[in-house]
Amino acid sequence: MEKVSEYRKVNPGLGCAKLYLIVKRLFDENDNMPGRDAFIELLRKNGLMVRLKRRRHYKTTDSRHHYRKYPNLIADVVPSRPNEIWVSDITYVETGEGVCYLSLITDTYSHKIVGWAVGPTLETIYPLEALKMALSAIDDATAKQLIHHSDRGCQYCSNEYVAELKRRGVSISMTQSGDPLENAVAERANGILKVEWLYKMAIATRNECRDVLERIIGFYNTERPHMSIGMQTPEEAHRQCGEQRRCWKNNYVMG
Repeated sequence: MEKVSEYRKVNPGLGCAKLYLIVKRLFDENDNMPGRDAFIELLRKNGLMVRLKRRRHYKTTDSRHHYRKYPNLIADVVPSRPNEIWVSDITYVETGEGVCYLSLITDTYSHKIVGWAVGPTLETIYPLEALKMALSAIDDATAKQLIHHSDRGCQYCSNEYVAELKRRGVSISMTQSGDPLENAVAERANGILKVEWLYKMAIATRNECRDVLERIIGFYNTERPHMSIGMQTPEEAHRQCGEQRRCWKNNYVMG
């Protein structure tokens, strides 16, 4: 249980089945690793089950602006490789000094968070910082085959953000309504970070917030298995191409 307790501290909201898979990887075939049901019972007896926390909501999208809005280019498109479609979104992080806003860019094929930035306001500078981080990791040839998808918020439609996308030759796609399913992978990445980590943490300051996010995004990318990519980590899936094996039966975008 010592190793399980360590993982629970790193990811306090990780589901029991995924925690079991992570711990199982640490055991050799000859080790006495309990079955999944017995493992979950051990979690319950040792007070290591997920605890829910009441949460508040903050508005992060303002589509009432004069900027150009682009069509949805990714409807019904299933990516077959990394860096084919990136999705962007903004969510909030509560701290003792007030709310911070986290901008994320997620690859739809691997579910890897390829760019992120956090700041005290909803200004475009922070989504733009996340975009530049993501673009710095790919060459121009890759950028020209990439679609960037987002909601119609003023940050993503702004002159500065659109200019950076066009400078690298990236195609621009946007949702056509407020339906979260039009940006489901981005919404799911936000949800995982909030439900499994941020809702269960007490972050004292905005300065501390960035350090916390760096740690949990690192864990999300390199340690946390995802059902939608065959229980691989995003980092593992990002090194592949071709159809991903999914571990769920319906069409909802699972983590």
